[in-house]
Amino acid sequence: METQIVNPTEYRDVTLALLNESKTNPRRTFEEVALKELASSIRTQGVLSPLLVRPLTENGFEIIAGARRYRAAQMAEVPTVPVRIVHLSDAAALEAQLVENLVRSEIHPMEEAQGFRALLDLEDPKYSIEQIAAKVGKSPVFVASRLKLSDLVPAAVDAFYADEIGVGHALLLAKLPSDQQEAALQACFKEVYNGSHKPARILLPVRNLQFWIDSNILLVLKDAPFNKRDAQLVPAAGSCADCPKRTGHNKLLFGDDLGRQGDRCTDPNCYAAKVSAHVAQTLAAKPELVQISTAYGAQKDGSPVLPRNRYTAIRDDKPKSKDDVKRPEFKMCKFTTAAIITEGSDVGTIHKVCANPTCPVHHPKQPTSRNDEKWKAEQDKQRKEQAIANTTGLRVLSAVSAAVPVRLMKRDLLFILEKLVGVMDENRVEMLARQHGIRQKRDDGGVGKTLTAFIRRADEGTLSRLTVEASILLASSRGNPTAILKEAATAYKVDTEAITLKVKQEFSAKDKAKKTPQPAPKAAKKVA
Repeated sequence: METQIVNPTEYRDVTLALLNESKTNPRRTFEEVALKELASSIRTQGVLSPLLVRPLTENGFEIIAGARRYRAAQMAEVPTVPVRIVHLSDAAALEAQLVENLVRSEIHPMEEAQGFRALLDLEDPKYSIEQIAAKVGKSPVFVASRLKLSDLVPAAVDAFYADEIGVGHALLLAKLPSDQQEAALQACFKEVYNGSHKPARILLPVRNLQFWIDSNILLVLKDAPFNKRDAQLVPAAGSCADCPKRTGHNKLLFGDDLGRQGDRCTDPNCYAAKVSAHVAQTLAAKPELVQISTAYGAQKDGSPVLPRNRYTAIRDDKPKSKDDVKRPEFKMCKFTTAAIITEGSDVGTIHKVCANPTCPVHHPKQPTSRNDEKWKAEQDKQRKEQAIANTTGLRVLSAVSAAVPVRLMKRDLLFILEKLVGVMDENRVEMLARQHGIRQKRDDGGVGKTLTAFIRRADEGTLSRLTVEASILLASSRGNPTAILKEAATAYKVDTEAITLKVKQEFSAKDKAKKTPQPAPKAAKKVA
């Protein structure tokens, strides 16, 4: 029997055999339980809302909207279903299909993304994000965010469909370049050992993923050492001003992420390539520039880069105290020259340094006469004062540490602490280790390795205290240690005066004990 269409829009009952599901339907997931419930309703009441279809062949129809009702009717084994027949072109059918399905609340966000993408890709009629938003009753920001989900890598799509991650995690991942999404996906979870051989994976809150992305991927463009508008620096990358991977390029997507930091780059590899090109370009134009490293450790033989201990960086800011005025980094000399950082942090930036080992300002000669009693006494006095200051500082640090409450999760604390320890110098790593009773051994890889192992075994309370201690020690290496320790003591209500008095009393008692003559040891009795 042939199907005859009389009116442009017609209602009738047709058999299920004449209906075919559309290949462009944005809906891809159908919940089995919900389908069974709908099938049960159809058995008793029938299909209450007609399916929207268009003629596919002389003897069949394509379902524009109503695939779920069609599947439930198959389950219910009803002979016919009511349909509304309309004549639509391919583009009009796709438009009607997408709009009809996308307004339904139970559709998966990934299906929304694919539907919006198909609607945006139509040639005729041509849609904009704002027009799509008006069609489906959503905001342009919502539509732009959903469209971005179509950029997820397959692993993230599978995790999203499997409900392993939420829509908030998926949106953050979709904003990253595809080569960064896999690592970011792993950061969505933490592993918990509960006695079984395989650890359990726990999904972390969205804010944890955002913190990880901020710390490991996003780079603040205003701090970039290169010209962000130079399209020829790395021709394949072009200008940062026109780059779609810049957060400010699409404010519909990144409007909430800009904040005080402004534009940020979401592609660390591209950023690093531009920094390397900038360094090469700068050295070619100014070969007289001194190359310096801000990293710790020795340089390779023959390297033109000066390590940290071979230069003194001159600070541009003004000293804030009398003690700062005496510090060498606040002084200028006739050997001061320009240098570019080529290794470590802040690569590509220009600084003033003194790299002359004979400079009397930055490398003053030490007294050579070790027989000078006055000089020896002065050295002993300085050592004692330094010992008192160090002991007092460690006591204050312990008191501050004891006042630290447990706030963050263990995984967060472990991550932050490992990053802090990684940028600390060896002396402060040893101070932090001694604070917790860790001593360096010859065969265990050094105190740094021992401290790392201790950190990974520590509980949340110990990690919290270690984090505050490491922050104070690291900040003291970049500023005034006394002022920083005082601020920490004030924040945690530690009585520094009492600690200082007690330390001085202890040192005085030790000095007194050294000056007191010791009784001669008694002769041992002979044993027959």
